[in-house]
Amino acid sequence: MTKVPKKSMKSSGASVQEEVLEIKTFILTKDGFDKLVSELDYLRNVKRREVADRIREAISYGDLSENSEYEDAKNEQAFVEGRIMELEEKVKYVQIIDDNQKKTASVQLGGTVVVKLCGPKADETKMSFTIVGSTEADPLKGRISNVSPVGMALLDHRAGEKIDVPTPSGIIQYEILKVD
Repeated sequence: MTKVPKKSMKSSGASVQEEVLEIKTFILTKDGFDKLVSELDYLRNVKRREVADRIREAISYGDLSENSEYEDAKNEQAFVEGRIMELEEKVKYVQIIDDNQKKTASVQLGGTVVVKLCGPKADETKMSFTIVGSTEADPLKGRISNVSPVGMALLDHRAGEKIDVPTPSGIIQYEILKVD
């Protein structure tokens, strides 16, 4: 989220007060943006119609007070419309990670880094992470958010460096082996 100062007048009109206006930004890779737009298109043009058809069919069954099909369809409609609103907001305030930004010697958004754990419990297991915005994060697939503790600690560091990551159980140290 980006913070932008905004000037406003107090109710007395005599003094100027500084407020902070928060502008949402959603960081995505080009692929992530394309998936988001594709899902939005599907929900708007296909799923909305399917749900509307379900509602029409359920209404035709009569008494809506005891019509579970109608209730289910209305709940699905609310979910679909909520998801559409959420995706429209993300598309409106998206910041796409620049491909040129990835080709640096240090860890950057959109880049991939190979690390190994350091310390007494360390083994030689290597882990690979791609640093993405929180919208695309999927730790099970090695895609970690730039705002996660590990993601934040890795950013702007280079191969050969050791970094400390604060966790609830203490500091974990990683050595950066490779930056792509």
